Amino acid sequence: MRPTSCLAIAALALGLLAGCARRPEPGRVIVLGIDGLDPDVVALLIAEGKLPTLARLRASGASGRLRASRPLLSPILWTTVATGKRADAHQIGHFVAVNEATGAELPVTSAMRKVKALWNIMSDAGRRVAVVGWWATWPAEPVNGAIVSDHTCYHFLFEAAQHGGGEPAGLVHPPALAPRVAALVRRPADVTAAELAPFVQVDAAALARPFAFEDPLGHFRWALASAETYRAVALDLWRSERPDLLMAYIEGTDSASHLFGHLFRAGPLAGELAEQQRQYGDTVEAMYGYADRVVADFLAQLDADSTLIVLSDHGFRLGALPDDPSTTRDMRRVSERAHRDEGVLYLAGRGVRPGAVIRDATLLDIAPTVLALAGVAPARDMPGRVLLDALTLPEPARSIASYESAVRDAAAPADPAADPAIMERLRSLGYLEATSPQGDRNLAAVLFQQQRFVEAERAYAALVRAQPDDGALRASWAGALGALGRIDEALAESDRAVVLAPLHPEGYHNRAVILERRGARDAAVADYRAALRYSPHYEPAREALRRLDAAPVLAEPLDPAVRARAERASGLARRGDYAAALALLDEAARVAPRSALIQQYRANVAFLMGDRAGAVAALRDALALEPDNALYRENLARLGVSTPVPGP
Repeated sequence: MRPTSCLAIAALALGLLAGCARRPEPGRVIVLGIDGLDPDVVALLIAEGKLPTLARLRASGASGRLRASRPLLSPILWTTVATGKRADAHQIGHFVAVNEATGAELPVTSAMRKVKALWNIMSDAGRRVAVVGWWATWPAEPVNGAIVSDHTCYHFLFEAAQHGGGEPAGLVHPPALAPRVAALVRRPADVTAAELAPFVQVDAAALARPFAFEDPLGHFRWALASAETYRAVALDLWRSERPDLLMAYIEGTDSASHLFGHLFRAGPLAGELAEQQRQYGDTVEAMYGYADRVVADFLAQLDADSTLIVLSDHGFRLGALPDDPSTTRDMRRVSERAHRDEGVLYLAGRGVRPGAVIRDATLLDIAPTVLALAGVAPARDMPGRVLLDALTLPEPARSIASYESAVRDAAAPADPAADPAIMERLRSLGYLEATSPQGDRNLAAVLFQQQRFVEAERAYAALVRAQPDDGALRASWAGALGALGRIDEALAESDRAVVLAPLHPEGYHNRAVILERRGARDAAVADYRAALRYSPHYEPAREALRRLDAAPVLAEPLDPAVRARAERASGLARRGDYAAALALLDEAARVAPRSALIQQYRANVAFLMGDRAGAVAALRDALALEPDNALYRENLARLGVSTPVPGP
């Protein structure tokens, strides 16, 4: 803030400020969040001339990559963007919370956020805001302006008769805005065949199917309808309400990537995957083109006093067919495992340095940068930086220690129509699978990543007391105990972890770290190898074995030609050519009839074909050949077949 003497002079004569330290002049800012936009894919499509708006922003504005912190879950990341605070501060830790009275899962709400967001800070500063579709904004908070909450497009999935008529409390703020928003809402059924044609190739029968999130076409229609809704509402509010800050969120690229990302430039496929490719092979690329056009819509709104910030919360690994066969038949990737920790960042308009390359930006940097562009002082308790390498503005003074004043404890009214719809959608994308970490353990992981080991240990201890049979939690607790030097306790918890969760690599890895500290190198190597046995891409264990100059894994000895046939069969199966895969496995089995690996591959192919009996028979054969392999036992259990656990 400026000194009091300068403020007094300003009050008397606005022209006599030359000698006073000044904040940047207030500007208007648009923050356009596009979920899951991957920087490598964007670069590829720009090079091919398919994203002209983002190409223009890269040439004439400022651009770079935006780094996120794990876990890469949208509610956490977008709340970090909106608050400038880490998850341990804002306390949004997952997609869902649990109703303590009933045990039922419910979507995260704005009442769960424990710190102020940009819309609160700007409102308190007397500036007008508009927020559209942003994660965890329901119920809509009272602000100086408008909030169209993230429940809006879920609520309008249903006809009025299904939710009792009228709008639930907190859908939008102010409540009088509801009819205007309702007029702009599009439902999945509103998306016509002509509008879908650039994205999917389906027939009239597919278009006539009733809406369901489990139906990939229905889910995509909802994602496109929601994107169109929030685009239209945000543009309307920017033009009509003239807010100083507009924050709009478009989710469609992420949903399209979860549904169809495995088909992105995947090459020729066979069988059912070939049919998926015919219908949805171009969907992700078309959604990137759609996102580019949305950016163009908002770029066109800029005047001399406004700035556009375009960002994504994370990237997305596209074009790789899933290793896990259970994720292919329903066309879905597995939850956040496809996410990458770099997104995109573009700035254009007032205060932006043309052609600037932004380096080492993180999600924490967005909030202080927005405040600086708006002429509001970033707070000193915001850990991010103002992205001065992208701006022509001077660095603002951090004259405010904190904008936090009191614990936020607003009650969330019920939205009985929207909540089940949100939960159904999250399940359909794999976010609510049984092993998916929930909010409190995510927050504990954030504490561990920040090396706040005492707090992390306490958090994990409380979680284990509540869920004593959760092996993954015990593995994480063991890691925190080990970091505090409580070696005996850490080893005991690691032992329990690998019994309770025999496929979870962290349990083996953490035990190996402890064993290594005790000088038991050979036992540590065995555990590092076990971690890789059940999770071949688990890099911490692989790195430890490199450091110890040990082979990554003791693979089943096979003739190289036999192994090559098995690996080629696996690749053919992932591409949908099951008949050719089985023929190769038959050849391999004739040469190596006692190979458990070949039986494992045969089980995978059978599962992909929908042949449950064949999968069970192959897994039983594999387990008979390799009785200590927990993967075979766990896969049989998933197919409803129990097997005795071998003794020590």
